[in-house]
Amino acid sequence: MHARTHPSLYEQLEALPEGLVGEILDGQLHTQPRPTGIHALAAAGVGGELYGPFQRGRGGPGGWWILPEPELHFTRDTEVDVPDLAGWRRERMPRVPQEHRFEIVPDWICEILSPSTESKDRDIKMPIYASFGVHFAWLIDPVRRQVEAYGLADGGWQRIGLFSGDRPQHIAPFDATAIHLGALWGEGQ
Repeated sequence: MHARTHPSLYEQLEALPEGLVGEILDGQLHTQPRPTGIHALAAAGVGGELYGPFQRGRGGPGGWWILPEPELHFTRDTEVDVPDLAGWRRERMPRVPQEHRFEIVPDWICEILSPSTESKDRDIKMPIYASFGVHFAWLIDPVRRQVEAYGLADGGWQRIGLFSGDRPQHIAPFDATAIHLGALWGEGQ
């Protein structure tokens, strides 16, 4: 008789059908459908606001990689998180990896909240990000039209600020230039 082998959690993640996003969080496989339009609009808006000044150095300091939905391997193939956006200072990650696994802890993550993912983002993923030493986190709620910004202090999250509306705001770690919040909600600029 042959021993039956079960696929690992990572093999299960890789076998997910197209249209599902998978993550391995605290030893459990979590799946969710692709984002809604309002979610995608907010992610594209924040990425667009950060890309020019922080990744390209146009109108800002540069020195960052800002990437959508990277597969973060905090522990290779075992703790696998996929934030909506993540950023690395280039002195810590001089080049973007050739493969899909990102094994350098980002300096900043951003999660776009939705009713189906908010508790996972807050209660499961935020503590994981803190435990692996991510320095900054943003939680963006496109329904409430607000950005919660957090900084890591003594191993836990401390709220830096709550920003809402459509006005330009300076939000750490990207406070060298203003972020036009209206762009996150599909307005203005």
